[in-house]
Amino acid sequence: MLPLVLLSFILIHTSHAQPKDAQPKWEEQLIDDKVSIGYGLAIGDVDGDGKPDILLADKKQFVWYRNGDWKRFVIADNLTERDNVCIAARDIDGDGKVEIAVGAQWNPAETSDTLKSGAVFYLIRPNDPTQQWKAVKLHHEPVTHRMKWVKAGNRYHLIVLPLHGRGNKDGEGLGVKVFAYEMPANPETQPWKLSLLDASMHLTHNLDVVSERNRDVVYIGGKEGIKAFVYDRGKWTTLNNKPWVIQGHSFGELRVESVNGLIAGIEPMHGTDLTVYSKGVRTLLTSDLKQGHALAVADILGTGNKQVVVGWREPDKDGKVGVKLFVPDRNSSWQGHWVDDNGMACEDLVVADLNGDGKNEIIAAGRASKNLKVYWNRSTLD
Repeated sequence: MLPLVLLSFILIHTSHAQPKDAQPKWEEQLIDDKVSIGYGLAIGDVDGDGKPDILLADKKQFVWYRNGDWKRFVIADNLTERDNVCIAARDIDGDGKVEIAVGAQWNPAETSDTLKSGAVFYLIRPNDPTQQWKAVKLHHEPVTHRMKWVKAGNRYHLIVLPLHGRGNKDGEGLGVKVFAYEMPANPETQPWKLSLLDASMHLTHNLDVVSERNRDVVYIGGKEGIKAFVYDRGKWTTLNNKPWVIQGHSFGELRVESVNGLIAGIEPMHGTDLTVYSKGVRTLLTSDLKQGHALAVADILGTGNKQVVVGWREPDKDGKVGVKLFVPDRNSSWQGHWVDDNGMACEDLVVADLNGDGKNEIIAAGRASKNLKVYWNRSTLD
């Protein structure tokens, strides 16, 4: 077991819904101090022991860390000439173990040549998940950047999001082709069916998936705003037949509380502004980020209200990188509190209950800091 370094601080949170004060305490645990970049994180049960593991898309390797001893195992190594960039993990067949897809050949300057830019793989699970998995190459667009498993009727689709459209330069040109991949009976030998969700947006940096009423809704953020899609009657369509959820603001990251609920964003791509949107009202939480690149919305404090976690990867005006938690008060203003003060050049973060105590942990991967940490949630309510 890696040593724990106790990191505690007190946040005061009041709201209309919950009059109690939150008393958060965090134990910071260094899981890995040899991360190359830490492009993307996912959470899921890899080995079927009933506990969520940490998965990481690093520069040349896709790896997972076993819940408990946090031992590191390589899933796949050197799949492409260029860097890996994203990973999607979800139990889509109900056996208690995640299926994994990954994206690689990261080359954002090349938007036309599919040999030089972009790659999508489905990984075939071995009998022993601590051994390397077999990679099955699938169709891809240039500049593959993000992906998620999404429930589509009684099946699951893999949604793959490129950064640019084909032939784009500086976010101008053809729209980004967002495809849904449907797994065949034999994913290793049979072709995967592709369905086009959208081809109208530009510089689509990230997506989020919200599960509600036994269906998943896909939110995509980009240069022109945010769109939402749902699988309905055998096809993908915009949510409530509305072309846009938010238009006229440029998003790099986005996270959604619920359908028609709070939306958090980092604006613009790799931007400075952390914002929330609620009932059509835009609120600026801070404009002091530098290369904002990681975001989560969750009830970290157990108050019944959602908070926003944000990470950035380059030193800000005070010369610091880090992770902060933003908490709403009863006057609808938001207060920022350090989670990691200058110890995490955050490339990505996720929120999950790793130990089954009903409290969400924060898991973050650092770029320049080359680390992976868990911030264990020991919060209490007075």
